[in-house]
Amino acid sequence: MPLDRKIAYIDLTTGDIQTKPIPLDVRKKFLGGRGLDAYLLYNHTEKGCDPLGPKNTLMVSGGILTATCASATARTHIMAKSPLTGLLGSANMGGFFAPEMAWAGFHHLVIKGKAKHPVYIYIHNGEVEIRDARDIWGKSVTDSQWAIREDLGDQEVKSLVCGPAGENLVRFANVMTGIKNSGGRSGMGCVLGSKNLKAVAVRGTMDIKIARPKEALEYNKRFIDQIVSAKVNQTQGALGTPFIWGATNSWGGVRCRNFQYNQCEYADDIEPERIDEICEETMGKYHMTGCFGCQVHCRAQYKIPSGPYAGTYDEGPEYTSQGAFGGETDTPRAITVLTGNHLVNKFGMDNLETGSLISWAMELYELGIITSKETDGIDLKFGNDDAVIEMIDRICFRKGWLGDTLADGGIAASEKIGKNSFNYLIQVKGMSNLHSDERATPALALNIATGSRGSDHLRSRPAIDLYHLPEEVLRKIYSNPVPYDGPLSSEHTEYIGKPWQVFWQENCYMGVDCLGICKYHTTFLGATLPNFEDWSKVLYYNTGLEMNPEEIWDVAVRCNMIERLFNLREGLAREDLKKGDMLNHRYFDEPCRRGAIDVVGRKIDKKKFIQMIDEFYEHKGLDNNGIPKPETLKKLGLKNEPSHLV
Repeated sequence: MPLDRKIAYIDLTTGDIQTKPIPLDVRKKFLGGRGLDAYLLYNHTEKGCDPLGPKNTLMVSGGILTATCASATARTHIMAKSPLTGLLGSANMGGFFAPEMAWAGFHHLVIKGKAKHPVYIYIHNGEVEIRDARDIWGKSVTDSQWAIREDLGDQEVKSLVCGPAGENLVRFANVMTGIKNSGGRSGMGCVLGSKNLKAVAVRGTMDIKIARPKEALEYNKRFIDQIVSAKVNQTQGALGTPFIWGATNSWGGVRCRNFQYNQCEYADDIEPERIDEICEETMGKYHMTGCFGCQVHCRAQYKIPSGPYAGTYDEGPEYTSQGAFGGETDTPRAITVLTGNHLVNKFGMDNLETGSLISWAMELYELGIITSKETDGIDLKFGNDDAVIEMIDRICFRKGWLGDTLADGGIAASEKIGKNSFNYLIQVKGMSNLHSDERATPALALNIATGSRGSDHLRSRPAIDLYHLPEEVLRKIYSNPVPYDGPLSSEHTEYIGKPWQVFWQENCYMGVDCLGICKYHTTFLGATLPNFEDWSKVLYYNTGLEMNPEEIWDVAVRCNMIERLFNLREGLAREDLKKGDMLNHRYFDEPCRRGAIDVVGRKIDKKKFIQMIDEFYEHKGLDNNGIPKPETLKKLGLKNEPSHLV
């Protein structure tokens, strides 16, 4: 049964390994995946610990539905205190790792301490061991995975690894699996590197008994039909996530030249159709692939067609790489985007953070805040493709003053650079923004300001707010599974009703992260895709656990609250520009300069925005300082945390 998958507690300092079952009452409170990881983080990580020290605890998990008959349950979650922000560190990725770990007998790993030399953890059918990785240390993301397979003599082993960026303690290093599945954002690869932990490798052949297999298969068929019939998923299956770029850039919703413009001009070479053309030219007609149990196949395969890396295979690029290495740096050339995407995959480094920091440094260079002395001679001007590629390498290997400085993240870099540089850093809670521009979309601006791990498009983003759905459709979505009779608006530039939409989406995304389902299979980009009512049934058919939609909602609210409790313990303060729920001043002071008629001239009204935060806090059960009210904690069963139940 899925409910019999265990937790392994692994101490890298002592070598001690313990395995324990997950009590049913804990499952009912937190389900699994990200939600249970948040509980474990709050209970097993000391207040104020050094994120790069042995007392920082690292969680690796799959959702409660991982490797069952449920569709698209391939997500792996990684959590620790972030070395980038000093707050919650959390990353989520697809691929095949989490299902393999479930077949090996485990849903959760709790990793403490620091090994004396590079090691990797190997998990196989209920057994856990710590193995020597000194011969693997220094290898790239893909080479590391092949080396582990050779070491174990099994080509079916799936590994989660840190690349050279993690080893070099780049504070936004990713955890990676496969070619490009990235546990990005917040520096979880850096945590692996700090522990001398090169990888976690898994191989499992243990059965997972499905509670009601006939019903599970029949319902999943309905699930699949619903997913593959959605136009958004059909488009993704043809073009991948780059399709988002085409619509967003033409409208005027992306950052260009850091935050100076909201549209990248002359960008035909990185439009989704052009990227798809290159993928087909280099890999053939059937160049789309996907994760375990997924029918959408949104990931493209390509070979770099020219330049120093010509012929090199990789996967992607995602929408995020188009923005990071095309839009923000004003280098909208396919070769630059594909090469940049390849390098961050190879090194294990967050594309969003990398591109944002390079574009920030370019604006500082343009303003004279940094000069050729700090760049070690690189002409770091916008539009310089060679400079973008060179800086990716320099950041990963901490080469030169600027490479080393940027590798520590934006806030630390701004403190080192000084000269008002922080004012130009587009970040929330120390994490750089996605390349999107939310000045025309107050709901999305609220989403990035209040995200639990920092500026975030995957924690509470009401992306369907851009669809101008009729109010009756919005009410049907946002009044399920709990009633809501407050205001809603179909207008994306409006402020009213948006706090509830952000709150609802926050709980929707926590729900799928607890279950282990991909966000593209819920109400993220598709308004008609599955959510709470469907999850209740798919959970029951696969695991036997009976929870109605309202109870799953309560789990999501509880798990989001424990993430906030962790952040508050580590210094979160409402309007702190470095550790709070607040946007960079440019959102309020500088209007959009390009784009459609409903975008040009837009900026966020700060007074209304603060009122939105107040309303959002009220929905969450927080006081005006963003602190949970006693009655909220009592209602959620969190007043005695940390409780150390597992």
